[in-house]
Amino acid sequence: MASHVHEALAPDRTEAAPRSGAWLTDLMLLAMALIWGVNFSVVKYGTRVMPPLAFNALRVLLATVVLCGVAFALRAQRPSRRDAVRLALLGLLGHGVYQFCFIQGVARSTVATAALVLASSPALIGLVGRVLGTDHPSRRQWTGIALQLLGMAGVVLGSAVQPSSSAEAPLVGALILLAGSMSWAFYAVLLKPFTLRVHPIHLSAFTLLGGVGVLVGLGAPSLLALDTRTVPTAGWASVAYAGLAAMVVAYLFYYRGVRVLGPVRTAMYSNLQPLIAMAVAFVSLHEVPTAWQLGGAAAITTGLLVSRK
Repeated sequence: MASHVHEALAPDRTEAAPRSGAWLTDLMLLAMALIWGVNFSVVKYGTRVMPPLAFNALRVLLATVVLCGVAFALRAQRPSRRDAVRLALLGLLGHGVYQFCFIQGVARSTVATAALVLASSPALIGLVGRVLGTDHPSRRQWTGIALQLLGMAGVVLGSAVQPSSSAEAPLVGALILLAGSMSWAFYAVLLKPFTLRVHPIHLSAFTLLGGVGVLVGLGAPSLLALDTRTVPTAGWASVAYAGLAAMVVAYLFYYRGVRVLGPVRTAMYSNLQPLIAMAVAFVSLHEVPTAWQLGGAAAITTGLLVSRK
């Protein structure tokens, strides 16, 4: 069973993928984009029916248990003890800080704002990589980065004049999401060397282990005060979706895409997320995109396409 999981989700990149395998990977990546696009509205709903920190702790704990179970079944390519410790420490940044900012930001802003701010993460990753000396963007990539940052700035500034309910603070939410994107950028750059020698499933499991303790600790007071009888069935379903679909299934599809099709083609599917997120939020939450958000979406999407040509 474990060998079948390994072959399906992380095939050997040294071998050319057959046509059927490439088509299957494309379908998986389309499913990944749909899962992550829908996840913004799911998280938004979940944080309305239970405290955000409690919701976050439950979904990350669920994802960690499942991923660690899969990683334990895959005995091959386990990281060394030294790498395992370093991955757990990186998980404090990539899952502890990032997931805290993600849940707090989504709870305080609209789905469109959250999706668009996070969609500009590649620009921040490029900047961090340049500062740390691990990446040297070309002139075309710098142009794409500038467009992404311009679009993100428009979305953040537009949130300052965006009408909101008493439970939301759009500008604060956008700034929290920006902080989360910065933490993810440093995490992604520092994680890169490990991707060359650690199996993707172990990579996810050990980094999640590093962040889950922080998130459960932060959510403990809310969890203890939570009256589970007041949470509707849809609320528990949102925890399951945000934990299993978004943090386990979609990530495994992503890793298969990187190994079979490469990071560039895989990233093209990630570009669909903001558009899917806004469409789903419009239908399910009746969120109408503002002019700032539409302009930001155009700039960010153009920047992503320019930088990846």
